[in-house]
Amino acid sequence: MRKRLLPVALAGVVLAAGLATPASAAPGDTIVTLTVVGAGGLTITVPASANLGTGTESSTVSGPLGPVTVLDQRASLTPNWTASVIATDFTTGGGTASETIPNINVTYWSGPATATSGTGTFTPGQQTAADAVIINVPRTAFSHTGGTGSNFASWNPTVAVAIPSGTVGGLYTGTVTHSVL
Repeated sequence: MRKRLLPVALAGVVLAAGLATPASAAPGDTIVTLTVVGAGGLTITVPASANLGTGTESSTVSGPLGPVTVLDQRASLTPNWTASVIATDFTTGGGTASETIPNINVTYWSGPATATSGTGTFTPGQQTAADAVIINVPRTAFSHTGGTGSNFASWNPTVAVAIPSGTVGGLYTGTVTHSVL
């Protein structure tokens, strides 16, 4: 009888030892992703209108256009942008030659930023009045390079209109268009 108890006892010890060892498994990894999007895109806001005042033929009328703001909410790794400006001819009445101030007579200077936010470099197209440019073709008004994420810049440009000799009296209207890419 003793011979039978020993194998049974040994089997019990082996079984108990096998159950006492904790089970382990290889770790499992889960790859988690998410997408970050900007709150919006790239926009530019400009004043609805501006009045430069009154002038006579052969004089120049100038004044501030009002705040121009570029808002970049693309949350980009490289949030570069360039704002451009161009003007139309200024006309009154029927827009005849004597009722037109050609856009070659319209100059612009952005001046420094009045406000900025975000990282990177904000660069005015024309820092001072001495840097003014004729805006009969698209010209750089302001730009942003470098940095990351969202940003904005505001400036208050000056527009000057040289009134040619022989220009008739009247209320002249033209359009100054800003765009951003």
